[in-house]
Amino acid sequence: MSFDIVNYSTTARRVVDDDVDYSAFQRTPLPEAALRAVQYMSDVESHTICYLRDLLVTPSHQDPEITTFLTMWVYEEFWHGEVLDKVLAAHGRNVGPDRIRRIRLAQGRGDRLSPIYQAVAANLIGDDFIAVHMTFGAINEWSTYAGYSRLLAQTDHPELIKLVGRIQRQETRHVAFYASQARERLQRSRAARLLTRAVLRMAWTPVGSGIMPGAETEFLLRYLMGGTDGTRMIRQIDEKIDRLPGLAGMHLVSRAAAGYGVGPDAAGRATGPVQRAGSMLWSLLRCPLLNR
Repeated sequence: MSFDIVNYSTTARRVVDDDVDYSAFQRTPLPEAALRAVQYMSDVESHTICYLRDLLVTPSHQDPEITTFLTMWVYEEFWHGEVLDKVLAAHGRNVGPDRIRRIRLAQGRGDRLSPIYQAVAANLIGDDFIAVHMTFGAINEWSTYAGYSRLLAQTDHPELIKLVGRIQRQETRHVAFYASQARERLQRSRAARLLTRAVLRMAWTPVGSGIMPGAETEFLLRYLMGGTDGTRMIRQIDEKIDRLPGLAGMHLVSRAAAGYGVGPDAAGRATGPVQRAGSMLWSLLRCPLLNR
């Protein structure tokens, strides 16, 4: 079933948190590890607006369904970051625009050049390039939803459960859009399937790794995706990727997680994230848009 963009555009909203008792976090604080995970998630959610810049220099800007979705998606993602920041603030953590500004400035030259590479590649390749972005979006949203689920499994704080459950309900619709777009575009174009598979294999890395310090990504993966339950979640995401046209058998998330010593392929491979040589092509492939 196609995604109902009209319904989504009229029902997208901020995360309702009027009934969330943030003072409960002062009385019963989250464990330090859970708080560190919330900080990572908040930073990534708050950075989402930056991805519009790179998307809109591609042929995506000519598709009213995609631009409508992106407008509402960024609005909802903004509020995800805002409510997570309230959790952090209740613990006395540093939040606000200054922190986000530092994260954005830390991206350096690669971030400044990214829209140029995106525009050149996307307009040379054409509509098939949109399939790459939509597939990355689907995988990143599946990963984000799974990360929130694992966060809740690590803590039984009732206010966090309430808040994250509401974020997840919005993420469910984000997943539905990206996955439906990816499936349709991959299905109708062999070139899109080949291109997307190649770029995924070369460039996909875990959510947030394009903007966060490597040590924080490693911590998050070990904390959320370590152990039997985390391994099961990783396999489930890989199975969803397998069901997208032309992407079966990649073991994409398992391979990426193994670099951090996590997941079903982790034995003997806890080597940290792979570093690739710089080039114009690699600068494009590792851009923050793809590696949210």
